[in-house]
Amino acid sequence: MSHPAALSLSGVRFAYPDGTGVLNGVDLDVAAGERIAILGPNGAGKTTLMLHLNGILTAQSGTVSIDGMVVESSTLRKIRRRVGLVFQDPDDQLFMPTIGEDVAFGPQNYGHRGADLERRVTYALERVGLTYAASRPPQRLSLGQRRRAAIATVLSMDVDVVVLDEPTSNLDPTARRELSQTLGELAATIVVVTHDLPYALEFCPRSVILDGGRIVADGPTPALLADADLLARHRLELPWGFDPLAGRSR
Repeated sequence: MSHPAALSLSGVRFAYPDGTGVLNGVDLDVAAGERIAILGPNGAGKTTLMLHLNGILTAQSGTVSIDGMVVESSTLRKIRRRVGLVFQDPDDQLFMPTIGEDVAFGPQNYGHRGADLERRVTYALERVGLTYAASRPPQRLSLGQRRRAAIATVLSMDVDVVVLDEPTSNLDPTARRELSQTLGELAATIVVVTHDLPYALEFCPRSVILDGGRIVADGPTPALLADADLLARHRLELPWGFDPLAGRSR
């Protein structure tokens, strides 16, 4: 018997209250454990799509499903235990006095207490290499450390799907490498929304291009990024001299 996709969108449409249509019939299936990048120009609908994956926004038509469970008002609590969003600005996610309290916040809201809660916090901080920072305020950490702390806030929930919005934005090379190492060790399905095409190539075997609220290309990341005409049509551009088939600048 085949298993449902970890993440599935079928005919998803969404418009904002002013009538602006953002998603115009998105179809996408992502397998369990897969790492996929969502690429596209500004205004393509990438962040709007991301916000549908755990019910912050709800499709006006079509369906979003997580492991066969449709995202709707009656399932939101279960969905949000399974899908963790990591926003581009970690300060949108870190609001407690200390990193440890931030990481504990989600599990506490779902009733975890005592040794179980402590185990979850310790596990999540260990996975991102921040056990030493549990008692520190977020403001005392670097941007790269805060971004890893934001990832820990979703790992403490034992999520099945991790969705990251521009995870490499403004990171220096060391922080970027540490982030890749952290994410690469996760067993979860990972969706990366990014303008960083070299990072998509480095981390995600598969990519899709979203433009005009639709998926316009879907395939192996090296093949998509090697198609100069495809990139040009959808206002995507590799760094000068970067060879996507070699994975480096010439």
